[in-house]
Amino acid sequence: MIGGPLKTGCVALAAWFAFVGLAAGQQTDPKVLEEIQALKQGQEEIRKQLQEIKQLLQARPGTQPAPPNVRGVPVELGKRPTRGDAGAKLTLIEVSDFQCPFCGRYATDTHPLIAKEYIDTGKLRYAFMDLPLESIHKQAFKAAEAARCAGDQGKYWEMHARLFANQKALEPWSAHATAVGLDLPKFEACMADGTHAAAIRADMAAAQKLGIQGTPGFLLALTDPKDPQKVTGLSVIRGARPFADFKAEIDRELAAIK
Repeated sequence: MIGGPLKTGCVALAAWFAFVGLAAGQQTDPKVLEEIQALKQGQEEIRKQLQEIKQLLQARPGTQPAPPNVRGVPVELGKRPTRGDAGAKLTLIEVSDFQCPFCGRYATDTHPLIAKEYIDTGKLRYAFMDLPLESIHKQAFKAAEAARCAGDQGKYWEMHARLFANQKALEPWSAHATAVGLDLPKFEACMADGTHAAAIRADMAAAQKLGIQGTPGFLLALTDPKDPQKVTGLSVIRGARPFADFKAEIDRELAAIK
């Protein structure tokens, strides 16, 4: 059996002969065309995997520069989706991408533990900031729109959970809208009109300004007791870290403000 580089070389050679055949006006073997298409698809898949491996390596300690210094940096929550007690002393802002596999892993493995220990107990408020990495995740921006359009009908977090649970089957968006009980015509109109596109672009710019360029990223911030819409940065947590890492950082900041 021929494999590895030789197989790739054979497919490339087949592509060359197909080109020569077309140039000469000869009919190309359909099997050759299928091999050419398979090669293109394989190359695209490899490119995506390399990008995701790069993200994973960036999430490992010691392989990237220190997180940006955000301590004291003011942030306005505006209309970003939030959950939990608005009066909680700390706010954790997730900067994320609905198509990012590491964000999906965090949503499945770590977020439920944070919710149980900190959000549900009133110790922490949670917010979401969109950072769709459009160069490698072609559906991420529309997924962010889908979540926000669901939010218009009071179902943001239901759609949020569903999209992360179905990262490999994001389209059709209408199927997810139906599953979470949305008014489908209103949802589809929101998606078609790009109602929330500008707000998502603003989130992307805000994340860049904070120095958060990869996903998932997290801004742990101090909530302004006089205006819960305002928070002040404390630290940045990068990557799909284990729950213990979040716990250590949150507990440290909670102890400091008592």
